[in-house]
Amino acid sequence: MNKQKYLTLIMAMFVVLAGTAAYAQHKAGQYEPGSAGKIARPLPPASSIDAAYNVGPFPTYRPILAPGEGSREVDVYCNTCHSPIYITMQPPLAADTWAAEVAKMQKTYGADIPDEISKKIIQYLGSHYTPETRKR
Repeated sequence: MNKQKYLTLIMAMFVVLAGTAAYAQHKAGQYEPGSAGKIARPLPPASSIDAAYNVGPFPTYRPILAPGEGSREVDVYCNTCHSPIYITMQPPLAADTWAAEVAKMQKTYGADIPDEISKKIIQYLGSHYTPETRKR
């Protein structure tokens, strides 16, 4: 490499390093007039030591399950881990998908549902919450 190319490469590296060093010194934020380098932050609101806060009761909404054979089992067994509202807010699922969901709850999440009850739950969900059977 000739001397001119070598010098050009050194100068380019110097410019890159100088730019990096200048950027590294930059601090983002809002600066007060005349106070270079100091970032102004608003003070947190003063809190009272004797304040009482109340958010009120947490609203619980019971879903309205479609009436039919197995709705009580769904309400009892599904409610042990989650609200049955998950059923009513789902898009309609195919019957075999509901069967897979119930199996997942038993095998993956450990839902303690006896086999005869799970068959009733699968039958109920497949009868009322599929694209063909769901009433809007």
